[in-house]
Amino acid sequence: MKRWMLTMVMVGVSLLAVSMNGCSSSNKGGEEQAGESPEKTTAFSISFRSGNISYADNHPNINDDKWVKKLEELTNTDLNIRLMQQKNFDSQMIQMFAINDIPDVVQASSGLTNPQLAGSVEAGVFMPLNELLEQYGQDLLKKVPKEAWEKETDAKGNIYAIPEWLSNPSRRATWIRADLLEQTGLPEPKTVDDFLNVMRAFKKLGVENPYMGREDFVYSDMFFGSYDTFANFFMKQGDQIVPKFMNIENMQKTIQTYKTMFDEGLINKEFVTINPTKFKNDILAGKAGIWNMNANLLIQWDQQLREQVPTGKMKLIASPTGPDGKGGLRLVGTVPRAYLINKNAKDPAGIVKFFNWMVSDEAEMFFTFGIEGENYTVENGNINYNRPKTADEVDEETFRQILLWFVQDTTYNKGALSLTPEGKDLMKLYDTVLANEGRDGIQFEPQVKGYQKNPDITPGGDKLPPVILTHVINMVYGKKPISDYPKVVEEWLQKGGSDVVKEATERYNNNDGVILSRH
Repeated sequence: MKRWMLTMVMVGVSLLAVSMNGCSSSNKGGEEQAGESPEKTTAFSISFRSGNISYADNHPNINDDKWVKKLEELTNTDLNIRLMQQKNFDSQMIQMFAINDIPDVVQASSGLTNPQLAGSVEAGVFMPLNELLEQYGQDLLKKVPKEAWEKETDAKGNIYAIPEWLSNPSRRATWIRADLLEQTGLPEPKTVDDFLNVMRAFKKLGVENPYMGREDFVYSDMFFGSYDTFANFFMKQGDQIVPKFMNIENMQKTIQTYKTMFDEGLINKEFVTINPTKFKNDILAGKAGIWNMNANLLIQWDQQLREQVPTGKMKLIASPTGPDGKGGLRLVGTVPRAYLINKNAKDPAGIVKFFNWMVSDEAEMFFTFGIEGENYTVENGNINYNRPKTADEVDEETFRQILLWFVQDTTYNKGALSLTPEGKDLMKLYDTVLANEGRDGIQFEPQVKGYQKNPDITPGGDKLPPVILTHVINMVYGKKPISDYPKVVEEWLQKGGSDVVKEATERYNNNDGVILSRH
């Protein structure tokens, strides 16, 4: 296997075994130091999503996985993992709270009032962590940005979750098969019309999915960015604060774009049933021309594509611009995932120590490079990393670097990307292309309470509210006229949306938990 070299600063420090809180000298390998008692093992259960990573989804028993076992060894823990499939994570979370079968640690998306948590924080299911963090999580308090902690703190100043964070909110990107684009002879597309023309050219080449759609428009929403209609952001409309899907004109243009794609066969006719697994598999099988995905996966996915399509080449390009000359995918908040501790957990101090270790030098070495002697060696201060070659090996690396590393700056893995020219190019793209695009809007923390009254009117993360989504899909499929969209908004208002608008407007005017747009 080809070996890559990286000179690391303070490699010796990085390889030293550090304690759970980053400064103790306890030995986690099991050897008792002279005059000391061995530190007890912390046993706890934890639930988290699979991230649509095949290595996790297809694992016969994730608790017996070698990376999990090594993580337990390094942290002196005994983990009982409840892995939740990415495609039905939200429904599994709802069921978990409904039957009150809640593990010691629960992973959820950002914020204490997000629908995944089903009001559990307000109901007292989880414990405040301030004192535990002061005593056992000093490295976390120093390393995790203030903005990330604020997302997991209630109005009384109680921290309820330990967050991972994003230093760059423009995480999602538009991808294209560069080899196919070259075959068309067309330049990189810029506008909505440019993108449609490239898709038409891809169709002539026989590409099965000129644009790779996915159910509920999740990771298939770049034209919502072109027209600035992402559902989970608010905007000022007259003297009111309303969700962006109430921009009737731009929503009709958004819907018309997808209908054009549907009518011309530029998007799969069954895109509303394409789940995350099929979405990824079809892309890696070379069946897609343009799609949207997190930028940090470019190198892994490109390598996996070439295992099936040796001449294939993926590339990140600027997202399609709309009438205002802007565009881009939904800007992600400062916290993609966070971890809450059940008030009934037996060893919360040990759990906080476990998460504190996640920001240590030892953790960075393990998650980035793996196991010394197996995945890398150190010679004269240089790290020789055996990079994965096969698609399965790449997927396993992704599992270790992204899924198991619970607390990190998850924008990208700088240590791994620094090893190669391709990695350095990807980091440069973050600072150029992605830094200059992306859409957000007015947000509220905690979430507007009016949304909690009726799930049918509530946006779900990336998704339009169900009552809006159903009509939009029917319009794309030609079952309803796009001209009826104002009636759809009126239905949303009648089902409780008017209360949402009233509350959002009052909170905005009172500067009550308002988060203003960054772009």
